[in-house]
Amino acid sequence: MYRYNDFDEAFTRARVAQFSAQVARRLDGSLTEDEFRPLRLMNGLYLQLHAYMLRVAIPYGTLNSRQMRQLAMIADTWDKGYGHFTTRQNIQFNWPKLGDVPAILSALADVEMHAIQTSGNCIRNVTADHFAGAAADEIADPRPIAELLRQWSTDHPEFQFLPRKFKIAITGSPNDRAVTKAHDIGLRMLRNDAGEAGFEVIVGGGLGRTPMIGQVINPFVPLDDLLPYLEAILATYNESGRRDNKYKARIKITVFENGLDAFRAEVERRFAELRPRFVLNHAFLAEIAAAFAPPAFRNAPIDAHLLALGNPAYREWAETNLAAHRNDQYAIVTVSLKAHGATPGDASSAQMRVLADLAEAYGHDELRISHEQNVILPHVHKGDLPSVWAALTEAGLATANVGLLSDIIACPGMDYCALATARSIPVAQALATHFRDLGLEREIGALRIKISGCINACGHHHVGHIGILGLDRAGVENYQITLGGDATENAAIGERAGPGFAYDQIVPAIERLLRSYLDLRTDAQESFAHAFRRLGPEPFREALYGAADRDAA
Repeated sequence: MYRYNDFDEAFTRARVAQFSAQVARRLDGSLTEDEFRPLRLMNGLYLQLHAYMLRVAIPYGTLNSRQMRQLAMIADTWDKGYGHFTTRQNIQFNWPKLGDVPAILSALADVEMHAIQTSGNCIRNVTADHFAGAAADEIADPRPIAELLRQWSTDHPEFQFLPRKFKIAITGSPNDRAVTKAHDIGLRMLRNDAGEAGFEVIVGGGLGRTPMIGQVINPFVPLDDLLPYLEAILATYNESGRRDNKYKARIKITVFENGLDAFRAEVERRFAELRPRFVLNHAFLAEIAAAFAPPAFRNAPIDAHLLALGNPAYREWAETNLAAHRNDQYAIVTVSLKAHGATPGDASSAQMRVLADLAEAYGHDELRISHEQNVILPHVHKGDLPSVWAALTEAGLATANVGLLSDIIACPGMDYCALATARSIPVAQALATHFRDLGLEREIGALRIKISGCINACGHHHVGHIGILGLDRAGVENYQITLGGDATENAAIGERAGPGFAYDQIVPAIERLLRSYLDLRTDAQESFAHAFRRLGPEPFREALYGAADRDAA
């Protein structure tokens, strides 16, 4: 993985010193909260419902065991012994004291981490496929390009005060595991007929108040042209994006209001001006790429794994939590942070240390954070899998549910977030335990449930097979259901099913919905998503509401 050079180190330390001085001025009253707010947001510090929250960047979701142990130390020393992994491949600490934040940032800098640009109207943490560099279906590892984009976008003088926040995602696989079409810019690596590497560039995606699927602005941008092309997009948006209304300030609205063709024409005009000024330093990019070279895979027997498959508990875990690796002697291990009844995405400091130990002992010292709020060991030899599973089991991290109903994405909701209008975490917990107790989770099979506690959609509910949006209706929590969303290369926004449900009605409603699916599917191989595409929304709406109730609503 990429290691800081002298510039990275000096830049990060300078930002720590700068923000430490700003914190001191806030604490002694020299800065008001209104004056301090934009400064703290530039350094990833939010004021949430009950306390400050610090959001730490994990660029393109990659970290090593030393960094994970440092996160555990921070959780123990300055927080409440845990961290929350987010849908943007970050980690959030929910309880730091303002006076401790400089020490936290210094501790992060000790392991080449920071919280810069994890908030504010700037280019946020660049995210990537969490299986990058390991996946069997990958064209190329996208992380060297993600690192190039991180360096280009960090403290970019022109793009620190954009009309609104800006998010970029990149994948190197035709199977999109980075939700590229729901980002301001999505990049899909590909090769043209001549074998030249390049990118399909998608623009104007995003969820939130006005969910939109991104559109292809350019089907193929060669690698040498990528930075000037992205610069042209950002410059066009920076100039033409709305600043009169924050709800209409995202690039998706700019593209929608101007039309993709008009927006593309302006981007191409700017690109023609910018392109001569950009010369990609291939030697520099080669240095970055070398940091992401595959580890030294070993050739060894996998008999231990094959023997362990005779254990039903191990076999269930292997069926759901392992993915194909490019080396057939290895597997990609997804560690579920979704134990039934747990808070999705939370990991205790003890669990973080277990994951660090496993990465060091069995995983070539690599860990990934997925946008689905799980942790990945991307390179585990199959012969080591039983030992990994045993250690995960002891730590409460061997839940065999990846891709199943209880592998729920959920934002912090009203338990933490000042913007939330309803609770998300208790709904996720109740759904997971309810269907576990019914014994239906494996029978239901592949299913993506995503929950947001407000219309900002941090829980990605719009692209869930079943999306749940918590709202406030006259002081009462009300949960809307959307159906048929998709976060893959076939991205789609879910359809609203109908009126919302009260907090105590949402779990029974989902049970009715899924029991109807079990009755309607052609066989056990037809997933909920495929059944919905085949049948359309009406049978599922009827299961939720009943025909008479729906017509009366």
